[in-house]
Amino acid sequence: MEEGNHTGVLQFLLVGLSDHPEQQLLCFGLFLYVYLVTVLGNLLIILAVSSDPHLHTPMYFFLSSLSLTDICFISTSVPEMLVNIQTQNKDISYIECFTQAYFLNTFAGIENFLLTVMAYDRFVAICHPLNYTLIMNPRLCVLLVLLSWLLMFWVSLVHILLLNRLTFSTGTEIPHFFCELAQLLRVTTSDTLINNVFMYMVAAVLCVLPMTGILYSYCHIVSSLLRMPSLPSKYKAFSTCGSHLCVVSLFYGTGFGAYLSSDVTHSSQRSMIASVMYTVVTPMLNPFIYSLRNKDMKGALGRLLSRGVSCL
Repeated sequence: MEEGNHTGVLQFLLVGLSDHPEQQLLCFGLFLYVYLVTVLGNLLIILAVSSDPHLHTPMYFFLSSLSLTDICFISTSVPEMLVNIQTQNKDISYIECFTQAYFLNTFAGIENFLLTVMAYDRFVAICHPLNYTLIMNPRLCVLLVLLSWLLMFWVSLVHILLLNRLTFSTGTEIPHFFCELAQLLRVTTSDTLINNVFMYMVAAVLCVLPMTGILYSYCHIVSSLLRMPSLPSKYKAFSTCGSHLCVVSLFYGTGFGAYLSSDVTHSSQRSMIASVMYTVVTPMLNPFIYSLRNKDMKGALGRLLSRGVSCL
């Protein structure tokens, strides 16, 4: 079989979630609904934060950045899958596949960093309230978000450059519904030692350090809460962390589930189900978690919708 990855005619074949027409129709309707809900929900968060002066704070700035990342994250995989189901075409070119893998890795990493930054924001707000506005100034907030984007752009670029050195058989099947870095390394005909070493090094640094930062922040937050004299003060302080803790648990729980199932089990179906939870369900639930658990956000969304209705 012909090999190589420098010809425009060479393609991968995405296996997808199902080959049965009835199940494909169900998947199309379900994923289209989830995608529209995710985009609309996160877009409403961004519009509410930008239009309400009461929400022009570091916490909501990071939340709107997270919502933008969620929109980009889900948009790298679901639209391509919907097109493939609609056209009954599983082909995806090398360039399109590598581009999809690049942006999936990028936006997953950005979300990882943003959750860490949000934990640090809560740490400063609760443990150093008198210096909060001085420490979390607008310049630092923008810088932290930009650094997250720039760092992941470059890290993902190195991944793709290393991936471009590998060779693949023409028409190689990828047992997934999108192009994932780990799946591409499994179907190559080349030696992947350098790729695997770099991937595990990056995972160790860019996953362990943010998780350590989150745990460190919440250890200090819990310690500060225990020292507060009144119960209402404890509840008010911790209520601002509840939504973030839910999102962190969902993101890391589904993320570890996806990668552990990919490494441990040989069932591509189980791996795809875990990946659906990680790449599709999590971005959809984030805006609901923040809007339902946050009075300020519910109020801002209500005012935004009222203005929208009045303009009709």
